[in-house]
Amino acid sequence: MYLLPLPAAARVALRRLGVRGLWDRGLSTADMTKGLVLGIYSKDKDDDVPQFTSAGENFNKLVSGRLREMLNISGPPLKAGKTRTFYGLHQDFPSVVVVGLGKRSAGVDDQENWHEGKENIRAAVAAGCRQVQDLELPSVEVDPCGDAQAAAEGAVLGLYEYDDLKQKKKVAVSAKLHGSGDLEAWEKGVLFASGQNLARQLMESPANEMTPTRFAEVIEKNLKSASSKTEVHIRTKSWIEEQEMGSFLSVAKGSEEPPVFLEIHYTGSPNATEAPLVFVGKGITFDSGGISIKASANMDLMRADMGGAATICSAIVSAAKLNLPINIIGLAPLCENMPSGKANKPGDVVRARNGKTIQVCEGTTKQPHVDPSSCAMDVALGSGATGVFTNSSWLWNKLFEASVETGDRVWRMPLFEHYTRQVIDCQLADVNNLGKYRSAGACTAAAFLREFVTHTKWAHLDIAGVMTNKDEIPYLRKGMSGRPTRTLIEFLLRFSKDSS
Repeated sequence: MYLLPLPAAARVALRRLGVRGLWDRGLSTADMTKGLVLGIYSKDKDDDVPQFTSAGENFNKLVSGRLREMLNISGPPLKAGKTRTFYGLHQDFPSVVVVGLGKRSAGVDDQENWHEGKENIRAAVAAGCRQVQDLELPSVEVDPCGDAQAAAEGAVLGLYEYDDLKQKKKVAVSAKLHGSGDLEAWEKGVLFASGQNLARQLMESPANEMTPTRFAEVIEKNLKSASSKTEVHIRTKSWIEEQEMGSFLSVAKGSEEPPVFLEIHYTGSPNATEAPLVFVGKGITFDSGGISIKASANMDLMRADMGGAATICSAIVSAAKLNLPINIIGLAPLCENMPSGKANKPGDVVRARNGKTIQVCEGTTKQPHVDPSSCAMDVALGSGATGVFTNSSWLWNKLFEASVETGDRVWRMPLFEHYTRQVIDCQLADVNNLGKYRSAGACTAAAFLREFVTHTKWAHLDIAGVMTNKDEIPYLRKGMSGRPTRTLIEFLLRFSKDSS
């Protein structure tokens, strides 16, 4: 058995017991910088032996079967997502983490609406990479585990943690593909995960740091570095006023932070005049509720009320990096919603850019006052899936298929006329910004938005329930999730292939 470097007294004691380690090969502590994550499948039958992946099997042969031997004597077979760490088996990898992948045959689960095998890989690799990070090793090589993209996503998503403002940070771990497997799929996975991590960074940043102006600057920097086929327009308050965006301005006017209307373009199609896909993302960088102020408990999470803008902008940045042959426009109205003498008052009527008037409904003191779509969608679906309201079955199917692939699921919700009647039955204006009966808040919020849409293929994604992660998604740490960025990227990738 081989062990990591130990104090001199411990080494002497171990030598007396016949145990030799890497220190006996002349390696110093400085050489102990790399970890290795390898996968092993669950037994298909009770009398079977758990099988390594091909990379795991090759490594086991390299160390003359010692990995299998150590695994057999270290405890019961590894369950999916569990890890076991071994030291000193090979001079190139002083720390080897074996991770449980579940059954080799795991595929698309029609009940769960995701690819179970890919999800198992993401969870297992994330757990393994975190073990390496806990050992303070700066680099890790990762077994592709039969799907290099899923493995890369697990590694990059699993290692991410927002610590930009901390003096003491965890060791930054560089994850690389082990062996000469599918490097293209690995790099694709890194790109997908990095896109989600950009959204996580934007959402997690405190509101005094991630102001509307700062958000626009971050996206501009990322988009310009992604591709030369991009344009960024950071529209100021005067431009917003010229466009007569009264509804947007009414939300922004209670804050000292100036509003920004961010408009980003990616022109990847050979035909620059080809009709673009248009993504619109809600960009409230802090939502206090205005004078109908929210309850203080967990109000700090409202720094992520710009999650819609964060996810759509991050997806477009990723599409630009992928050089997709399509045209995309991203629109993000960015502002704070704050209480002041200038803030919206219940009963006020504001005029949207399309001319429709909106009555601002009163807040409620019977429960914590939150955006109706946020509260209701979190109650309806929790963190299990993003709610999708759409007038197009074609668009729904494309989003659903993409979500099965990414494991970041979506679920279709109703756009019945039943809900529309509740928002257009308004005393002072064309529409209410809150449903008549307060129940089915997510559905009436979608019905409200539908009043401002004329396109035949439109979808509203309500991401309130998936905004944060506690422990539900094992390959994401606690905090802002950045969901469903990867599903949007996969949707764009599939759409580009269909278009071409």
